Amino acid sequence: MAHTDIHPIRTTLSAAIEYIMKPEKTANGLYVNSYGCSMDSKKAAKEFLNVRRQGTGLGNVLAQHMHISFAGDEVTPEEAMKLGEELAERYLKGQYQYVIATHIDTNNVHCHIVFNNVSFEHFRTFETKENRGKKSWKNLRKNGDEICKENGLSVIENPEMGKGKCYYEWQQDKFGKSWKSKLRYAIDETIMQSSDFEDFLKKICEKNIECVYTPKNHIKIKFHIKGHLNKYGRKIYSRGKTLGWYYDEPQIRRRIEQYNLLKNGVSGRTYKTRIIDTSQEVFQTSKGLLHWADLENMKEASKFINFLTTHNLRSEQELDSTATATYNKRMILVAKLNQLQQQIDDKSDIISLLRGYKKYKPIYDEYVQRKNKRRYKKDNAFAIEKYENIVEKMVEMFGKEKEKKIPNLSNLERERTALIEQRKQMNEEYKSIVEELREIEYAQTSINEYMKTINANKSKENEIE
Repeated sequence: MAHTDIHPIRTTLSAAIEYIMKPEKTANGLYVNSYGCSMDSKKAAKEFLNVRRQGTGLGNVLAQHMHISFAGDEVTPEEAMKLGEELAERYLKGQYQYVIATHIDTNNVHCHIVFNNVSFEHFRTFETKENRGKKSWKNLRKNGDEICKENGLSVIENPEMGKGKCYYEWQQDKFGKSWKSKLRYAIDETIMQSSDFEDFLKKICEKNIECVYTPKNHIKIKFHIKGHLNKYGRKIYSRGKTLGWYYDEPQIRRRIEQYNLLKNGVSGRTYKTRIIDTSQEVFQTSKGLLHWADLENMKEASKFINFLTTHNLRSEQELDSTATATYNKRMILVAKLNQLQQQIDDKSDIISLLRGYKKYKPIYDEYVQRKNKRRYKKDNAFAIEKYENIVEKMVEMFGKEKEKKIPNLSNLERERTALIEQRKQMNEEYKSIVEELREIEYAQTSINEYMKTINANKSKENEIE
């Protein structure tokens, strides 16, 4: 986590909430959520004050404003939102109303969380309970760093850890065109095809990749593309962790497990819904707060009922079936995107090679014709060495009669442009599916939580009777 801070809000609470929810900063509200309060800034501010009025000795602090900024582009907006909600849940322990928003309008994705300074559980202030001795920022930083480490992200105290990397499904356009990217693609593809880790070890070898797994060693897993040697003729290996956090042995196991869950229509993600658990004692002892919570739950219930109606879903079973079908659609699309990206990278490699060949060939031809080769080679050593390396690669790629088999550079560039456009269209389709899944999963979680709340309240009513 690159940066965390927290400061009190003493005036203009509504304006502070309105600022963090700005549509131009949050993809038109896509990356906005709330807990125990409305998604409308003015209503949320009033609801904060309603809880505040039930406390005593309140001081002049209305709310607290947390800010969490992630380093570079190491997280997507979706991941930042999830991590921000996880931090809010861990830091606030479900005792304070809050509005959270992820801003994507700068180079660094970052979250803002505005939360009530008064707890709706014990009606005491955050300043009294959590910030004696001005320790709130240290606790926030500690929680934030723990979450980052758990998710393989960088923290300020340990810059040597490097930036956490996400695999293709989350950042399709971030990988380079090196042999390491080819390893990543092959591993990604194999993970989606494997039933367990042992099956992965078997299947990855079928893709012309040597996988060395030594669980007792410090370096547990490393990969080698067969035939890929350094200039001394030795095999080039890459450790799983060197490829990125998601390619280390524990994460490969976790990803295989996750994909197998998705194949059966089970999501590994959890959502913080707007359903309020009214079975908590604080609601049972305050009729006003209970009435407010019941109204909010009814509003939320009407939303997911409308969602089911709009999508022509008549039962939870149909919703679950739709989720399974959509999960499978996403997995198929990810596999296609991987293959498409591989084609783009292969063409890019050849284009780069041909451009180098075209650039350095005149210099090499001049070198061949020169009588005083030693002086000319000394003046053009880099270009000559570069040309010889390129020719060596071209012979390996096209054979000794390379001149007859070299593809047309302009045609290759046009083909690559067409593939990039195809990838762009697929990416839009992918984003649409991810958003559709997000809505389905949120509806599933909301329905389950709403029914649990109703059943819990019925049980308490029966106990009273």
